[in-house]
Amino acid sequence: ILQHWDVFKYVTEVFILVPALLGLKGNLEMTLASRLSTAANIGQMDTPKELWRMITGNMALIQVQATVVGFLASIAAVIFGWIPDGHFSIDHAVLLCASSVATAFIASLVLGMIMIGVIIGSRKMGINPDNVATPIAASLGDLITLALLSGISWGLYKELESKAYVNPLVCAFFIALLPIWIVIAKKNTATREVLYSGWEPVIIAMAISSVGGLILDRTVSDPNFAGMAVFTPVINAQPSRISTYLHMSGMPGESSETAPRKCPSPCSTFFSSDVNSRSARVLFLLVVPGHLVFLYTISSMQGGHTTLTLIFIVFYMTAALLQVLILLYIADWMVHWMWGRDLDPDNFSIPYLTALGDLIGTGLLALSFHILWLIGDRDSDVGD
Repeated sequence: ILQHWDVFKYVTEVFILVPALLGLKGNLEMTLASRLSTAANIGQMDTPKELWRMITGNMALIQVQATVVGFLASIAAVIFGWIPDGHFSIDHAVLLCASSVATAFIASLVLGMIMIGVIIGSRKMGINPDNVATPIAASLGDLITLALLSGISWGLYKELESKAYVNPLVCAFFIALLPIWIVIAKKNTATREVLYSGWEPVIIAMAISSVGGLILDRTVSDPNFAGMAVFTPVINAQPSRISTYLHMSGMPGESSETAPRKCPSPCSTFFSSDVNSRSARVLFLLVVPGHLVFLYTISSMQGGHTTLTLIFIVFYMTAALLQVLILLYIADWMVHWMWGRDLDPDNFSIPYLTALGDLIGTGLLALSFHILWLIGDRDSDVGD
């Protein structure tokens, strides 16, 4: 539905923002959930004073990260939108900046508060927050962020003609708040280190997701492939859960045997007897029934413009299985490799895996739509 709104039709660079901002759940909220879950499990949130210190420091930290990443994502969207066509509009650039920064800030604030509530509630009920918080961040992140991005960009687009000053004001307001969040995060020992050292994975992951956004923009903007928009969040939901569950199946690197420095063989990733390999097999087997449920839901709600023919389902499932296969293998290597180099996988691996999932999923989905178009599996209703 959203792809037909005026702002998506006339400022198509908003599509480039979609994977980058949806990826914030992996960059910020899921790593926040991981950090707070670890702190809760090792007793760093037992007293009200400790709890308040952890909450304020971590909330300030993700507001800093969200504002900076939102700003950088808008710059990437402007550049990626300008390169293919050579067309640049300062009004659209400021609109993208205002929409991106406002969406990132508000989504991180809302999701951060939900995460804190879930973790505190889990502790009181005697449930391990690791098993609850990160999956909720993964699923709610997409819904809240997409709703905010579409609503904010639509509202700001409507103001563009009559009140052109609104967009620059929105940008300036959120950027002016940055020093406050930086001061609060720096005062907290738990978040000071991440404030200085946690930027590399977040920014690189945003850049990777933006490339996926460019593929989405170029494909969805073509009326022949308009049906792809509805399937993109679905195919890219799985990697977040994979990285989450791999984290939860035991801390890697607890002994020298579990922290290999070289690439694992595909056999050891998928066919050995250890717990990570068993969970990899389970997750891989869940792909087909999981996606069949999603496809049936999309079809029954009459979403998108693509009739679910047998050949479409075969191509879609192949793309989904290939995506998960690649990600499981990369996750197995990356988490252990980072642990062996004294990098905290909680802060480093999830952003990379989520961004790679977005890029691989969007790329494979676009390729599937192009092949289906070439072999003649086309819909008369595409683009309606």
